[in-house]
Amino acid sequence: MTPSAAMLEELETRRAELEAAGQPYALATVVRTLDATSAKPGAKALLDGEGTVLAGWVGGGCARGAIKRATLAALADGAPQFVSLKPEDLLAEEGVEAGEARDNIRYARNGCPSRGSMDIFVEPVLPRPCLGICGTGPVALALADLAGRFDLHRVLCAPGADSTDLPKVEEIRTDFALPQGALVVVATQGKGDEAALRHVLRQDHPFVAFVGSKRKFATLSERLIKDGVPRARLDAVQAPAGLDIGAITPEEIALSILAQVVAARRTSIRAGGEADSTQPRAVM
Repeated sequence: MTPSAAMLEELETRRAELEAAGQPYALATVVRTLDATSAKPGAKALLDGEGTVLAGWVGGGCARGAIKRATLAALADGAPQFVSLKPEDLLAEEGVEAGEARDNIRYARNGCPSRGSMDIFVEPVLPRPCLGICGTGPVALALADLAGRFDLHRVLCAPGADSTDLPKVEEIRTDFALPQGALVVVATQGKGDEAALRHVLRQDHPFVAFVGSKRKFATLSERLIKDGVPRARLDAVQAPAGLDIGAITPEEIALSILAQVVAARRTSIRAGGEADSTQPRAVM
């Protein structure tokens, strides 16, 4: 079976809904078949973050289990999966076992009486990582502008600021509340430093950096510790923010901070943390 126009339209509708909601999903496409299979090359299915088929068709029960496992792996690793579904005797002829991965191919057993073979490409689509910027000073605004050239969802926390004077970003907030797991840069520069840090450190963020001197951050840390903020949280803050490139101007400082954000993000990916959205297509 190949997808009809109505099936493809439903798939695109559900896909748009997931992207609007910022939800991860995967698109499975049949790229080759041999012998009898219910799905033919070009067949597609949309799967949610749990590996459940939401729209489309890539086969019955014989294929769905393998596609679900590949979807979960793709979303966890942030990398596409190529699944080769074959009868057990053909797997044996090739010297591979069901569940084995070799040369970037994940093998699975087709136990259906049809004894067909099918290759499926599973492509993960992940929400863009969130960069939270606290403040409206020169460094914060330069960072918000520069980060727009990267695959980041920018949230600018600007309490009390006139939104007409702010750069165009994906989201502007009037408080310091940020999505859980955001990469955060506190660039308040004397306007709400303590309040921003206190709010940000209440949440679990993989990266927090503070724009300011070591001495200033040490003073703020002592106050926050007295207020009950765990020292371990403060010790994890990158202060001063940015890589040491001799930056002086707001734009140069923003560049050094963004480089540090990229380094932290990619280190997390290599360690098996956040998925790499430059491998699959990111939700735009």
